[in-house]
Amino acid sequence: MRTRRASARSVPASTRVNQDVEEGSTSIKIDQRKHVSWNFSTQDLTLSIEEYSKRYIAPAMLTLAQTVDSYGSGLYKKIWNRVGTPSTTPSSYASLGAVAQRMTEMAVPRNERRAALTSEAFHKIAGTLTTLNMPKQAADAWASGEIGNIAGFNTHESANIRSHQVGTKACTPLVNGGNQNTAYSASMKTGVQTLSLKGFTASSAGVLREGDVFTIAGVFAVNPVPGEGSTGKTVLPYLQQFVVRQALVNSDASGNATVTIAPAIITSGPYQTVSSAPADSAAISVVGAANQVNSQKLCFHKHALALVTVPLEMPDGCAWKAQESHDGPSIRIVKDYDINSDAEIVRVAVLFGWEAIYPDLAVRLDG
Repeated sequence: MRTRRASARSVPASTRVNQDVEEGSTSIKIDQRKHVSWNFSTQDLTLSIEEYSKRYIAPAMLTLAQTVDSYGSGLYKKIWNRVGTPSTTPSSYASLGAVAQRMTEMAVPRNERRAALTSEAFHKIAGTLTTLNMPKQAADAWASGEIGNIAGFNTHESANIRSHQVGTKACTPLVNGGNQNTAYSASMKTGVQTLSLKGFTASSAGVLREGDVFTIAGVFAVNPVPGEGSTGKTVLPYLQQFVVRQALVNSDASGNATVTIAPAIITSGPYQTVSSAPADSAAISVVGAANQVNSQKLCFHKHALALVTVPLEMPDGCAWKAQESHDGPSIRIVKDYDINSDAEIVRVAVLFGWEAIYPDLAVRLDG
């Protein structure tokens, strides 16, 4: 849930000013049910199976954890802030420093920032630490490839970082019609709006894809913290980025297309997102080359993304069952016996859902 930002009042200092409160909401679908299952004959259990938990339960848990993590990495498609150079690998402090700068400019709290990096980027950055005159950091980098906290990020190496393929960007996209902005009250339930574009190659499929990031000429980002009174927000010296929030965008016979985007284009008030509404025929610039594939490393505040798991019902008919929760996630394990095959059957399962509840608190690191 997100509440409307209020602006601080100071004149006169002693007079209380009542301000409206508007609450948006975010739905989280608990729609991913995954499991790992296996069976052993009672003969195997009698003669050859040892260290059951270490050899079988732990690997099953690891498989489920990797699966859940992979789904979380797919949330990059809902994040519009994106820094770095496509088709390169982040390899220095400067890479994470650029993300930290963007987060600070977007008023993201400095504590509890995390960075999930590809193994290549993680170890390239670690390599730069080995040359520093900082004994602990250099030793950790040499001995175990650890980065630790760098540029304000608690860094993690992940094998589940997703890659993104840019749309065809066929021809030269432009805004189709001026004043395509909206109000917070109209977008607070979804965080998105539609934008009409033109200038694409006629009847072209996949001109844009979900997760594509673009800017609009003349539409600048603003400091999300409200200014004093009615003065509005401070305009930042770079264009606001938007992300495509529909699976595939195709152009019609006239080269036009309607695309769902985030954030919504809000030009005033506490939830203002841009300096001004886009003008008719304003140029659209999509990040990355046409059809280019890039890994999407995720840097985020801990409140940006939410993982929700729900304890599964415990079946009455099985011989043995258990459910464990740790730091939120809940996993169920059940065991039963098949008399026909003289085998013990084990099933480990999790029911979960991911959502980017505050996508403005996250940044994609390109490369």
